[in-house]
Amino acid sequence: MSIQVLKPKFHIDECLAQVRECLEKGWTGSGFKTAEFEQKWKEYTGHPNACYLNSNTSGLHLAVNILKRRYGWQEGDEIISTPITFVSTNHAIMYEGLKPCFADVDEYLCLDPQDVERKIGPKTRAVMFVGYGGRVGQLDKIIALCKKHNLRLILDAAHMSGTRVGGVMPGTWDGIDATVYSFQAVKNLPTGDSGMICFAEEALDKECRMVSWMGINKDTYARTTSEGTYKWNYGVDYLGYKYNGNAIMAAIALAQLPYLDEENARRREIAAMYDKAFAPNPNIQIIGAPYAQECSYHIYEIVVPDREALLAELARHDIYGGVHYRDNTEFSMYTYAQGTCPRAHEISQHIITMPLHMYLTDEDVNRIAEIVNNFVK
Repeated sequence: MSIQVLKPKFHIDECLAQVRECLEKGWTGSGFKTAEFEQKWKEYTGHPNACYLNSNTSGLHLAVNILKRRYGWQEGDEIISTPITFVSTNHAIMYEGLKPCFADVDEYLCLDPQDVERKIGPKTRAVMFVGYGGRVGQLDKIIALCKKHNLRLILDAAHMSGTRVGGVMPGTWDGIDATVYSFQAVKNLPTGDSGMICFAEEALDKECRMVSWMGINKDTYARTTSEGTYKWNYGVDYLGYKYNGNAIMAAIALAQLPYLDEENARRREIAAMYDKAFAPNPNIQIIGAPYAQECSYHIYEIVVPDREALLAELARHDIYGGVHYRDNTEFSMYTYAQGTCPRAHEISQHIITMPLHMYLTDEDVNRIAEIVNNFVK
């Protein structure tokens, strides 16, 4: 049987029971399940606010949209971001007419605080920090920089569901304005596709709920459960979007959430096995993970001299790696920044994502590592 790089595990009976309740009640849009999952997520993470959405990308856009309005940002203002990420991170900045200013990455493939500070200019308004692979990187230093220069901070936590530092979710740290999670199909907490945005400030959470539902000031569920004869009556206060999450996806998330910590612990076991196997090989660079004992390890990567040859060798054994991610400055819309992040560009040519998911056995991991070590010499 082939081994895929990413493969979600669904707890099918629990998922079907949760979805069945939605169908029996005849409520599959925003409503009782989305509200329940928001509450469960707040309890699980410690975030004071949580708004359930149809994707992490929507959440990143809303974070930029709402903070732009709050702080009076203008078209052409800049947000410092990373070139090693899925393009949705940087597209979200562009959606609002702002410009991604790319800073280089550190040894964790997260933003390098020293280069971030070098890139701060008169038009810089915020930093978009990506918790690559679930790592925290030097987020504490980025927070300090943002406070020093009066910048907003958005945490793209698409990979970070379940990551903790000393038992605390990094997204709840003081100084982070908005944290955005992903529950996309292959994430650690998988649904079909959905996400969560957690604003630190309650007023911004309330605004987000309206903006994510076409700017309407009273959602369908609230109108259904309200008293009186004016249930139908609502106002439109913002130019909003159709970004709300639905009950079917929330139902799946509710079924998956109780297993998240257990499955993240297994991910750490697999990562530790890879680390041990690859550490003696001088031609393989392991990407470190500070606070590794509590990293979610959404993906596991190594850096090798010839990635394409290794991908081909693995495929010959019916094992399929991946690449996360291509340097975004190679894409036509971001070529203006080519050459500004040499470390990110170099590493993006050699990085390979190894298989990491709940269906891997110890034997699978050892076999994969043996094939890699025998080939990379």
